[in-house]
Amino acid sequence: MKRVPMTGGKIVLSGDEQAIETKHLGFTISPHEECAVEEAVRLIEANGGESVVLTLGLPEAEEQLRDAMALGADRAIHLVTDGNEWDPQATAAAIVEAIRADEASNSPFDLVCFGNESADSGGYQIGIRVAYALGRPVATGLKGVSLDGTSVRCEQEVPGGRDVYVLPLPAVVTVLEGLNLPRYPSVPAKLRAQRKPVDSSSPAQPDPRLEKLRLVVPESQGKEAEILGHGPDAAPAVVEVLQRIGVA
Repeated sequence: MKRVPMTGGKIVLSGDEQAIETKHLGFTISPHEECAVEEAVRLIEANGGESVVLTLGLPEAEEQLRDAMALGADRAIHLVTDGNEWDPQATAAAIVEAIRADEASNSPFDLVCFGNESADSGGYQIGIRVAYALGRPVATGLKGVSLDGTSVRCEQEVPGGRDVYVLPLPAVVTVLEGLNLPRYPSVPAKLRAQRKPVDSSSPAQPDPRLEKLRLVVPESQGKEAEILGHGPDAAPAVVEVLQRIGVA
């Protein structure tokens, strides 16, 4: 579950140009992960079982875990970090280790749901890397997910319709925003979520495979409008522009 800053105005970088300055920002989970949490809760409501939400991030990320449990997730796993950015390889490895540790003491996960890609870097990597490491089938970019006994039906939108894949369980899926309409937790549900368990641990961060030098905020290009004229007198200039761009 990826946390992204809610930037209502101009983006400001930290002094070392390594991150977005977040001290005056709120956080939320990204739309793809929001739909993944909602779908997991719906699948449990329809089929029974237990849903577990997991994130790797700062201690403040517990707020988003609590919100997910207020929606219906039964418990949470928080892989606590110190704020340094984790690359996709390290992130996937930490998630795989957490899944294996949880499955060693609880029932195996039939289905692991991810957002299709992170909202910031859009790497499309974590779900596939986790599936490969666990040796489980994976379907990505889904707009439809349903369970049928020992398999999961996966639907991808394509021009003219949908492709359908049926994967044996256990499996991994990544879902897109628009898969469902996520609900919002009520105040009583938020209060109940405060009593649900969060299993916290601090995985060691391996040396990064890629090095980030700095971030750059591109200069605004701005927009300019050219007034071609007023009233009927503008018609010849409008026709000329249309002819120039090949419309008229």
